[in-house]
Amino acid sequence: MKRPKVTFPEDGISEDELIAIMENAKKDDIKWRDGKVWSLVYHASDEHTETLKKASSMFFSLNGLNPLAFPSLRKFETEAVSITIDMLNGDKGTCGNITSCGTESLLMPVKTYRDWARDKFPQIKEPEMVVPSSAHPSFEKAAEYFGVKSIRVPVDEKTYRADVKAMEKAITDNTILLVGSACDYPRGVVDPISELGVIAKEKGIGLHVDSCLGGFMLPFVRILGYEVPDFDYSVPGVTSISADIHKYGYGAKGASIITYRKERLWKYQFCVYTDWSGGVYISPTMRGTRPGGPIAAAWASLKSLGLNGYLKIARKVMDATDELIAGINDIPELYILGKPVMSVFSYRSDKIDTFALGDVMERKGWHLDRLQYPSALHQMVNPHHADVVKPFLKDLQEAVDEIVANPQEIEDGSAAMYGMVASMPDRKKVKDYLLNFVKSQYKV
Repeated sequence: MKRPKVTFPEDGISEDELIAIMENAKKDDIKWRDGKVWSLVYHASDEHTETLKKASSMFFSLNGLNPLAFPSLRKFETEAVSITIDMLNGDKGTCGNITSCGTESLLMPVKTYRDWARDKFPQIKEPEMVVPSSAHPSFEKAAEYFGVKSIRVPVDEKTYRADVKAMEKAITDNTILLVGSACDYPRGVVDPISELGVIAKEKGIGLHVDSCLGGFMLPFVRILGYEVPDFDYSVPGVTSISADIHKYGYGAKGASIITYRKERLWKYQFCVYTDWSGGVYISPTMRGTRPGGPIAAAWASLKSLGLNGYLKIARKVMDATDELIAGINDIPELYILGKPVMSVFSYRSDKIDTFALGDVMERKGWHLDRLQYPSALHQMVNPHHADVVKPFLKDLQEAVDEIVANPQEIEDGSAAMYGMVASMPDRKKVKDYLLNFVKSQYKV
């Protein structure tokens, strides 16, 4: 039976009815507040969230497209960018913008380097960027959008960091950009940015550091005494960095920041059209309308927490992370992949089916992301996870014991599907399968 088509209502409904419907719609959403979800949500505290809500509501109707119309938003954006640049060891020449998300903060530099290369190297007709295989898929989206060919290079098989020699070998006369992650999403490792910086500087090409995930955590983790490889503007060859405020910056979604070492590079990010009958049009980022709420909330997050607030959160998160990693390593059947630098890590097993383990943990109420190449389970730690470390490790040990005693678990749940998707040699079929599945999710 087909679902009924949802049409435009003839009359509006009351606020009470509206809120009741929306509350009911939430009942099947993942319950992140209980600490059993290890991705998607970044939550500093309920008090901090209330502050962000107030800040966002004050500027709910404002549009940051025109910085002259709303100088308040201009203040918030420029100060948030300045704070971020200072955190990333930029100087007075470093500049940038707030974007809507990490994806936009990765799209923008690819567009920027493409236009920079068109201006400086007009002989390059088919520009390329060299990207480690662990880099975020948004670079593939950017490749499709902006006509920059993505050359994916396998990471080191032991460290899972970018293979510097392989990336250097992949550079051609068409290469305009190198990419590194700090940290990468799959395993929480930091690529050898300093070594990539030397190559980029020698070749006269760009080096973008995707620090969307780690940008607002790594600087504080370093202050706390953890060993963090150089990844920011202290590395001479780095020419741009992205960092998400709405992740470990604990701002409201969506807010990210894209920065460039020099203004002469940043200018290529802008879109300017002077011959429209509606007036002169200039836009700094992908979007036209730039909602004021997330911009105000991003500024409010940085200002309300301050350095000491972020350090306090980072300490709580890293203490939980250390305990989790130690506990996982104490389970003989499991091991951590690579050497995670901060609060993001993944683990797998060579003795039991890793995806089956994920299924058993799912039945116990834990929501874990699945990775491939190699198959692994993935966690990102936040302050609200500090209270669930011990019960999680207890359930994880019990889940491993259950699968060791009953290896047929692989026949149930999603383990078979994940295993099939990861092992299918025809990736076009996998792409078509996933495309059709996701399309189905957006049908009424």
